[in-house]
Amino acid sequence: MCGRLSIAVSPDAIEARFGARPPPALAPRYNVAPGQPLAAITADDRDRVDPLEWGLVPAWADDPGSGHINARAETIAEKPTFRNAYANRRCLVLADGYYDWADQRGRGTRPYRFVRPDRDPFAMAGIWERREAGGEATETVAVVTTEPNDVVEPIHHRMPVILDRSEEDRWLDGEGTDALLDPYPEDDLEAYPVSEAVNDPANDSPAVIEEVDPPEQTGLGEFG
Repeated sequence: MCGRLSIAVSPDAIEARFGARPPPALAPRYNVAPGQPLAAITADDRDRVDPLEWGLVPAWADDPGSGHINARAETIAEKPTFRNAYANRRCLVLADGYYDWADQRGRGTRPYRFVRPDRDPFAMAGIWERREAGGEATETVAVVTTEPNDVVEPIHHRMPVILDRSEEDRWLDGEGTDALLDPYPEDDLEAYPVSEAVNDPANDSPAVIEEVDPPEQTGLGEFG
């Protein structure tokens, strides 16, 4: 699953990494939640970063509801909710980290942040839709998820599809899709515990990405 992420690097760093210019109003985000804008690069315009609302709503949906924040890689090509966007409207969702919660066996959950060892930004596989209603158009997005790698598995049973640099254009072009949806290599991903302040989307400051002392007796072992 992927239900919260961060993209707090500078616009210049985003442009240098992805070759796409963010909008001037793009501010650092440390705790992006569903329903809020994600920074995305669509296959239609790879030179620009666009804000897309997190929670995909199919164009044909009568009731938009809250949208779908994730799409499972295993069924994305067949499910009516996702198959058209998967075939025609792919995007890169930009992040420098994402969060997930570990079940503490009857003692609630504990948030962890997942990052690259070099802390560089990365791209997740996404799909998007445009829906017009009442004379207004809304563009929404879902993050594609897959099976966990060895870093994620002790914490959660799903993880976002994180793309290697060499895979980003291939994802947008619709090439080699099955291989691209595999779990990201565990050697390129780290996890560390963060404050429960991240549970509240209103807490959107550098403090939420800071590592805290690991919880006792979670059975999660060491991350590296």
